[in-house]
Amino acid sequence: MFQEPTIQIRSLNQFLGQNQLRKQILFNINLDINPKEIVILTGPSGAGKTTLLTLIGGLRSVQEGSLKLLGQELQGISNRFLVRLRRNVGYIFQSHNLLPFLNARQNVQMALEAMGNIPDADAKSKSEAILYSVGLGQHLNYYPNQLSGGQKQRVAIARAIVSHPKLILADEPTASLDSKTGRDVVEMMYRLAKEYGCSILMVTHDNRILDIADHQIRMEDGQLVP
Repeated sequence: MFQEPTIQIRSLNQFLGQNQLRKQILFNINLDINPKEIVILTGPSGAGKTTLLTLIGGLRSVQEGSLKLLGQELQGISNRFLVRLRRNVGYIFQSHNLLPFLNARQNVQMALEAMGNIPDADAKSKSEAILYSVGLGQHLNYYPNQLSGGQKQRVAIARAIVSHPKLILADEPTASLDSKTGRDVVEMMYRLAKEYGCSILMVTHDNRILDIADHQIRMEDGQLVP
């Protein structure tokens, strides 16, 4: 049975600045990512990888071309529909962005509360269950300053996947981790992606985890290269 791509991009161009200062930063991007696929995006710093990630995640507006997320065109989409669509995306960044005044469970639960219409008791139990699944069942009430770098990143992963998103966007998720912890984190993302049926697009410079991907793509100077 045909499944629509999670991400479908055609002839995408993106610019920075206005008038004489306008500079093109993405050039004719064409890309499909299918359900359950794990795709790794590599390339040098400044190539446009994070820009592409933020466009796919609806964190900035598409200027030229077509970018469909879960079949919905993002070019010209209203803010109301964009907010609704973002609920299907989990974000994991190099800096885990945990709130220091919330414990691990509360940081994860916050993602469910943002969805709305989830009773507090359900949000709490789901947050605890996902933290157990990433190996932090004994750290539910720990605050970020009581956790190691790897544990913080596990909380960030739990927060990204607790709502069972259709897509996870990960920007250098292992950059601040040692090799073993980084490998553990990526294998966990792989397992959870297959278990929950979501796609993952991961930007990384970490050659040690490239084998985890179903596909690899590379960006240079704002273009995807063979």
